[in-house]
Amino acid sequence: MFGSLELSTLQIYWWTVDSIVGSLFLFLLFVQGGQTLLLQVGKSEMEKALIVNSLGRKWELGFTTLVLFGGAMFAAFPKFYATSFGGAYWVWVLILFTFIIQAVSYEYRKKPDNFLGSKVYEIFLFVNGSLGVLLIGTAVATFFSGSMFTLNEYNLVTWQTPLRGLEAAFSLFNLSLGFFLVFNARVLGAMYLLNNIDLGSYESLEMRLRRAVRVNFLISLPFLLYFLINLLLMQGQQVGADGVVSLVANKYLHNLLEMPLVALLLLAGLGLVIFGVADCVLKGSNKGIWFGGLGTFLVGLSVFFLAGFNSTPFYPSLVDFQSSLTIHNASSSHTTLTAMGYVSLLVPFVLGYICWVWRLMNTKKIGTKDVDHAEAY
Repeated sequence: MFGSLELSTLQIYWWTVDSIVGSLFLFLLFVQGGQTLLLQVGKSEMEKALIVNSLGRKWELGFTTLVLFGGAMFAAFPKFYATSFGGAYWVWVLILFTFIIQAVSYEYRKKPDNFLGSKVYEIFLFVNGSLGVLLIGTAVATFFSGSMFTLNEYNLVTWQTPLRGLEAAFSLFNLSLGFFLVFNARVLGAMYLLNNIDLGSYESLEMRLRRAVRVNFLISLPFLLYFLINLLLMQGQQVGADGVVSLVANKYLHNLLEMPLVALLLLAGLGLVIFGVADCVLKGSNKGIWFGGLGTFLVGLSVFFLAGFNSTPFYPSLVDFQSSLTIHNASSSHTTLTAMGYVSLLVPFVLGYICWVWRLMNTKKIGTKDVDHAEAY
């Protein structure tokens, strides 16, 4: 099956698989978004307990998906992994640190003899949901804006700035995507909590969550518009038929026009997010997370496809265009991609298991009784 496919076909297949996993992770950032709302909408210890325990049942799914994304990129596109993780390591170290303190917080927030106190761990959760997501957004934005690296004939990466990836945070374009992800995650987090918590006796909490959906959605719009407008107007790199990389005006606008399916994914995703927000705010529904989550997933797919397809370097070098990475020059060998292709057939079963576990955990909404036992977060 996979062994009979051309190398270029396998490269497209694996970029698609990585894009699906990465987009799923963007949806699961609702956990991080909910964490940033904890100190804002949780006005009592019981309300905070309900929020933390609702998110605590899902936080491992997001962390596992992030690890899966990194592992898949390492196996399928090792040159990118070596370049970004090996060169821009400070940004990835900080991202990893925020996820470490997230895990520690869920584990120790309510442990006996907690000398730091619950408040410290709640701040840790906020840092993970804000700084961690912001840095992830700026890192993804470099798929378009590029990074300061060169590769020699032995593929040894040389980073041209001592900031080692943190320089991405000094770009308004990169930050705009980061802040959009932060506030979109807060929207998803509020919609998830509305869906997952039994709010029958907590009408004021419900009102604050619905207000959070509306306010954070409105705040996210300027960042999204700034990112999209600049993306469509910016110059981008393109690989010619001779393999030479050159700058092209309005590259990503051309990508959208030449890949109408990607444009449809982007528009459908944005429409679903808007519909989910309207469903929560105007109709008073608790099902907005499914529309907003699917919309975020589709927007993520379109972003990854814009970055990697249509002869586009998905990791541009700002120093040496010929060092820029594409899905073709950064991939593993045909043998490796073939072997991994058969392994990828297990992915639907893994996703099915996640959906099954999710359904079991969501058979009943979280209420006061669920936060009074010893296993509560």
